[in-house]
Parts: sequence; C-alpha cells; structure tokens
Amino acid sequence: MIANDYLPILLLMGLGLFMAGFFTVVGILLGPKRHNAVKDQPFECGFPSQGTEGQRYNVKFYMTALAFLIFDVEVVFLYPWAVKFRELGWHGFITGGIFIAFLTLGLIYEWKKGGLEWE
Repeated sequence: MIANDYLPILLLMGLGLFMAGFFTVVGILLGPKRHNAVKDQPFECGFPSQGTEGQRYNVKFYMTALAFLIFDVEVVFLYPWAVKFRELGWHGFITGGIFIAFLTLGLIYEWKKGGLEWE
C-alpha cells in the first residue's frame, strides 16, 4: 500500500536518471572530438581567460553568499513550520525557536563581520 504512494515519485526519479544518462552518452558519442591548441585554451566571454587561481576574492562576496543562505534557508523551512504551527504544539514551538536562534546567530556573525555593509 505504501509502495503505491511512492510509485509515481520513483518513476519520475528513474525517468530523470535515465534521461540524464542518455543525453550524457549521446553527447559523448556524437560530440566533436577534434582537439587543437586553440580549442583547448580556456576561453571566457570573448576574451582569453586570465584566471584567478592563486588570487584571493574579497570576503564581501562570501558574506553576501552567507546572507543569501541565511535568509533563503529561513524562508524554505519556516513557511511549512508556520503553516502547521498549531498542530505541532510546544515541541514544534521549541524546535522552531532553536532554528530561529541558530539563524539569528548567523545573522549576528555576519553583522559583526561587516557583511551587511557594502562599500
């Protein structure tokens, strides 16, 4: 009985894996295979790549990514929690509070590091 509930999901996952594998194999078999020095050079946006390997990025980029993750994760997990809030009772309230506390700690960390100030 439970297997029937999951059958459409399993079929969709199987179809997705099959299609990914199929297109990968077709690309390998039918794709271009002639290599030369010009084609093998790194190329980006119409200019030869100068690369950033060995160079450090500004920490502001990482702090912006951290802010995005904090607020993105918050919305993804708090919306269903808020919908079922009354049914979850005190246990749900406490676990939600712990989750919000961890998100608040992340936000405070970013605020102290200056990630919310862009120059």
